Amino acid sequence: MEPGDSTKQARAAAQLRKGVLEYCVLALMRDRPRYGVELLHALEDSGALATSQGTVYPLLSRLRRDDLVTTTWQESASGPPRRYYALTDSGRAALDEFTRVWPGFRNAVDAFLTTPHPSTGDLA
Repeated sequence: MEPGDSTKQARAAAQLRKGVLEYCVLALMRDRPRYGVELLHALEDSGALATSQGTVYPLLSRLRRDDLVTTTWQESASGPPRRYYALTDSGRAALDEFTRVWPGFRNAVDAFLTTPHPSTGDLA
């Protein structure tokens, strides 16, 4: 590995994560409401989507402002009350649309990454 390769890889991973994190968070709420730390742990468990509270909580606030999630407070047996986030109908529709578009997008990127493409020559 050459110097700077790990920084370049981290930058590429961060850009990919930024592009899909919103929809992964929405997908985690597909079956039931979740609280913030629970979402962080699920993202961390995935490996590639591990992120920080400083990223997830502003994202959750934006999703709420955009009416993609709603929140409720629930008592916790192990500490203070927790804010739970649940999909709204608009959030479910956004997730459904992303789920429909994602395979074609993924396949297009995979095709560029795995298939040699002929040179188009000099464009100058």
